[in-house]
Amino acid sequence: MKSLLRLMAVTRKEVRQLRRDRLTFAMIFGIPMMQILLFGYAINTDVRNITTAIADESNTHLSREFVAQLGETQVANIKYRVGTVDDLERMMRAGEISIGVSIPPDFDRRVVDDNRAAVQILVDGSDPTIGGIVERLRGMPISFDTTPVMQRQDLIEVRTYYNPERRTPVNIVPGLIGVILTMTMMIFTAVAVVRERERGNLELLINTPVTSAELMVGKVIPYIAIGLVQLAVILFAGDLLFDVPVRGSILDLYIAAGLFIAANLALGLFVSTAVSTQFQAMQMTFFLLMPSILLSGFVFPFEGMPVLAQYLGEALPITHFIRLTRGIMLREASLGDLTGELIFLGAFAVVAMTAATLRFSKRLD
Repeated sequence: MKSLLRLMAVTRKEVRQLRRDRLTFAMIFGIPMMQILLFGYAINTDVRNITTAIADESNTHLSREFVAQLGETQVANIKYRVGTVDDLERMMRAGEISIGVSIPPDFDRRVVDDNRAAVQILVDGSDPTIGGIVERLRGMPISFDTTPVMQRQDLIEVRTYYNPERRTPVNIVPGLIGVILTMTMMIFTAVAVVRERERGNLELLINTPVTSAELMVGKVIPYIAIGLVQLAVILFAGDLLFDVPVRGSILDLYIAAGLFIAANLALGLFVSTAVSTQFQAMQMTFFLLMPSILLSGFVFPFEGMPVLAQYLGEALPITHFIRLTRGIMLREASLGDLTGELIFLGAFAVVAMTAATLRFSKRLD
């Protein structure tokens, strides 16, 4: 009987502790709701509205009729019209488009010639899902009322760039770099300030001449080096085990990784200043990790997500880093081709570090 009373007393104590711990209590409902929403709405393997550019060198009534029917499939979202195939390849290398449609000058003659395709579709093979979806366009029935040939099933030729063999590791490893660095960097720094507080070291640091900004930056610098070492390990294993190429500049890749690591470390420090215990810090880290994986384009095509999910994904550093890694490693893009992604990572790192420093100073007061 006494044992049962003691057991009930401990249970009541834990319930009261949970009621006071608002973050943990919120996680009880927040994590299941977030996963339901992400898996139910944001994840969509039936991709439509893929960003597309058209190079119509024929510019005839027949070619314009083909472009109109291509748009009606809802697979291609025709956003750009350019002059040549070279323009399509440049935009694809920079990550501006996922599909390029090349219509040759002799398109009208090719339509009635059963021996050759009339249109070539260029596909960014760095995203395997898009490559598989665009393959369905190869057999797309196109009708021309103004020609003797009413319908052809072999009108389109699909040309896959950057990963023509469609090997899964070639697409997975560049994105996996972002996932691994996000997980490890955020966990390292999310518990940094909390651990100092729990061990009593924070009071000692307060009594030194070290400023809040110096403390925050000082905690970040060692982990940047660790993150770059992790990048080297992943690249070595990817090349040795899976023959994953790095077609672009390795220096560009390390510059991009340095900014991305700094952004994640700054976010982890902000989390560390917002929680009270290491357990809460771990909870918050995994709470942020799930959207980072699902909304970044790592697993599911970014363009297939609802607009709201895309806005959320654009706010995540990993989304921009995956574009950088796939661009540099697979498409041989330079940092000049991907300037927007770099600017976002740099700005995110500065804003998150500033917020972490200000919040840390406020908590000291």
